[in-house]
Amino acid sequence: MRLAFISDLHGNIHALTAVKRFLSEHIVNQVIVVGDLVGYGASPGPVIDFVKREGWVTGLGSSDMRVAMELGDRADRKGVADQVLGWTKKMLTPEQVDFLRRLPPGGRITTPIGRVRYFHGSPHDPEARLDLMAQERELEALAETLGARVVVVGGSHVPFVRVIGETTFVDPGSVGLTLNHEPGADVAIVDCVGRKPKVSLHKVTYDFASSAFDIMAWNLPPVIADVIRTGRMG
Repeated sequence: MRLAFISDLHGNIHALTAVKRFLSEHIVNQVIVVGDLVGYGASPGPVIDFVKREGWVTGLGSSDMRVAMELGDRADRKGVADQVLGWTKKMLTPEQVDFLRRLPPGGRITTPIGRVRYFHGSPHDPEARLDLMAQERELEALAETLGARVVVVGGSHVPFVRVIGETTFVDPGSVGLTLNHEPGADVAIVDCVGRKPKVSLHKVTYDFASSAFDIMAWNLPPVIADVIRTGRMG
């Protein structure tokens, strides 16, 4: 059983289209989106429609939640992400917002090697952040609570794999706004065969210049275009 995990699409339709081509060449049984379809990128609506059309299993991300739920504005949230989320709300149709609103916070998959759990931030809160560099005993306790052989989380925008005991922790990175100092779209493929899972992390090339151009064309914060072009913040 082979699973593909992608996360943090962030409204980048150019990156997402390239990922679909990549996955067509790497046969997988299922594609799972670990949240954040919107935010930062200039094509939030097309990305939602794309994921819906493909029928990919999708969880709720923190940006998705802030766009779809009436959480209220916070005076202390005035960063680049919040500027774009305000713009995103104006760009989406009611049907697209409803799609985000109906997304579950995560899910589980039964595989030949055991249970796989996925969520964007923490099991019950997409806005939380699971620190995969935490002390081993903390992650061991979480894995035991979840009863999982593989735990997949998003939100950091940096691909990462860590094995602790019998559990493999994976962050697929980001399709739309990677931060591992190399432009491109991140994909994690998990082969659930044998005695333990095998994880491979991939960097998919795409037309990031067009994605950056779209940011500028919509008068979104230019720092986003810089991150798309470089794969780094600042």
